Amino acid sequence: MARTTYFTATTIDGHIADPDNSLDWLFDVEGGDDRFAPFFASVGAFAMGSTTYEWVVDHEKLTEHPEKWQDWYGSTPCWVFTHRDLPVLPGAAVTFVRGDVRPVHAAMAEAAGDRVIWLVGGGELVGAFADQGLLDEIVLGVAPVTLGAGAPVLPRRLTSADLELTGVERSGQFAYLTYGVRHR
Repeated sequence: MARTTYFTATTIDGHIADPDNSLDWLFDVEGGDDRFAPFFASVGAFAMGSTTYEWVVDHEKLTEHPEKWQDWYGSTPCWVFTHRDLPVLPGAAVTFVRGDVRPVHAAMAEAAGDRVIWLVGGGELVGAFADQGLLDEIVLGVAPVTLGAGAPVLPRRLTSADLELTGVERSGQFAYLTYGVRHR
């Protein structure tokens, strides 16, 4: 069975995007990080929210260069949760969905097989998976940045009874904290 993992970068003060929903702060971090490529090699399916998708499409000019999506994600299927029409990228294995995360998670699990289901973000979408008991692991790459405001890592209350620290690692300027999510 696939493990569902929220793998994300965060600031020291717990934000995944700035108040304008930008991730530019992440790309300003010097000192490199080599954890993403090996992680993505284990991914069999992934999901993201519409704000994340729109930022990637706009920031990387993917409507002009849709081949970049294929370069990054290959044929790995992606589900984008949205309530509005978003640009379709030719050749991208993207399915636009809305509503309950449970049936989408089931489809993702079927597509992923024994590989990881990656929840890209945002935090509210990941919270919907957590609310349904469909989140198994949280991997936070903590960057040496503070924003003071912005999108929170996970806008839900999870206590130490819900989470178990299972790993700590340093990679370049990032500290990686891995938490298993207890299903009660």
